[in-house]
Amino acid sequence: MPRRWLRIAAVQMYANEDVENNAVGIVERLDACARENVDVAAFHEGVLFGYCDHPDFWANLDQSRIESAERKIIRACRDKGIAAVVGSSHQEGGRRFNSLLVVDRGGTVRGRYGKIHLAGEHWFEPSQHLPIYRLCGVPCCFLICHDIRYPELVRLPAAAGAQICFFCSCESSVTLEHKLSAYRAMPISRATENGIYVVMANAPADSTDIDRAGSSHGESKIIHPDGNVMAEAGMFSDEIIIRRLDLSHASRNIALRAVNDVTCISNWMKEGVRLVERE
Repeated sequence: MPRRWLRIAAVQMYANEDVENNAVGIVERLDACARENVDVAAFHEGVLFGYCDHPDFWANLDQSRIESAERKIIRACRDKGIAAVVGSSHQEGGRRFNSLLVVDRGGTVRGRYGKIHLAGEHWFEPSQHLPIYRLCGVPCCFLICHDIRYPELVRLPAAAGAQICFFCSCESSVTLEHKLSAYRAMPISRATENGIYVVMANAPADSTDIDRAGSSHGESKIIHPDGNVMAEAGMFSDEIIIRRLDLSHASRNIALRAVNDVTCISNWMKEGVRLVERE
């Protein structure tokens, strides 16, 4: 029988370029979430490396530091019986990707989602994969930051079966006020235009250094398929927001109509759905 309920956390935490310390913070928060009976905890884009944009950092980074930190997170998921979506970076064939490590309950790595539409990150390559992974048995899709501006990256996985979209971001500083309205509107739109939940984990703003790399504007949120915000973090807070999701509400009805209604683009939409990689 399909799962009816899922308890979800969006973790909003401070991070910097100290990979090992960030991993400690992630494990501590996974422990806190497990004590609250959370099924899946989501962390922001690049949380493992503090979304550092310094060229020297990437030129000198030993990838084994990232891999060691990921192993600690995977072990924590196994030991605490919790699933996690964690902003990280990985390499394939000498190419580096801005990615999400997707770990299921029990410490099983389901896979990675790589950022498809980069936003000036010259140290990364754009990913070419659009996956659905099951977390606690529930089909989920993923976005990283700038990807939110491309609705098809949610529409196609939602039509293919995804009921939750995990949107992990480290958006612009709170000082760029002209962007904040769009930042709020886009994840809400992705939820309601598809009929699925959106769980947004964003980096908080840093009141001591408002424009530093790796800080954003906070406001992590959990959004119902009808577009209503169920829970939202503050701009500057290091906090965890938790909600219990009724998966019967994630009907995917709008996404399915976009594909199945007889229209001039329905065949084109069906071709797009075939691009989604499913377990």
